[in-house]
Amino acid sequence: MNKNDLLKLENQLCFPLYAASRLVTKCYQPLLDELEITYPQYLVLLILWETDGVNLKVFSEQLHLQSNTLTPLLKRMEDTGLIERKRSQEDERSIIISLTAKGSRLKAEAPKVQNQLKNSIGISVEEAAQLHGLLYKMIGHLNL
Repeated sequence: MNKNDLLKLENQLCFPLYAASRLVTKCYQPLLDELEITYPQYLVLLILWETDGVNLKVFSEQLHLQSNTLTPLLKRMEDTGLIERKRSQEDERSIIISLTAKGSRLKAEAPKVQNQLKNSIGISVEEAAQLHGLLYKMIGHLNL
């Protein structure tokens, strides 16, 4: 590969990651629209469906987002009745995020979202597992 090839879009690792991310999110969107949530809200709900009553710091760590990005997102979710935010009784500085009944009910719809992605993505379960592992390896290295 000559030095001019290094600057071609098709040879950049960042571009297929960016394009794939956008296209995967687009696959989710019709179902998320039915649920009246956005993709970032779906990610928050995934965390809460696994463990309800989570500290804001956990969202920041798991989603790789700063609190100044998370706060407006969580506020909108609270305004639509999906979550509630409360100060921790143990530490007033800490905010605990919990599901409401409305947020909990959406969990029953989540398998439809996952099935849509499986049907749309065009790779095998084994390839998806390999890609998942490689992406998390990359995230781990970049997050140092």
